[in-house]
Amino acid sequence: MKQKLIPLKKQSKSAQRAHAAMQRGSWEGVKPVTRVAESRKIYSRKRLEKPRIDG
Repeated sequence: MKQKLIPLKKQSKSAQRAHAAMQRGSWEGVKPVTRVAESRKIYSRKRLEKPRIDG
């Protein structure tokens, strides 16, 4: 016998959380905060080019 499909909104909160946990992926050690691109408007000493000294 085939199970009836119950809409997610009509399921219990615990069932909704279990479904959301299954859909959610794993970051596996990746820190998303460090992956944000730096704004070009903010001053950064690291980004400034150092002058070359050619012999």
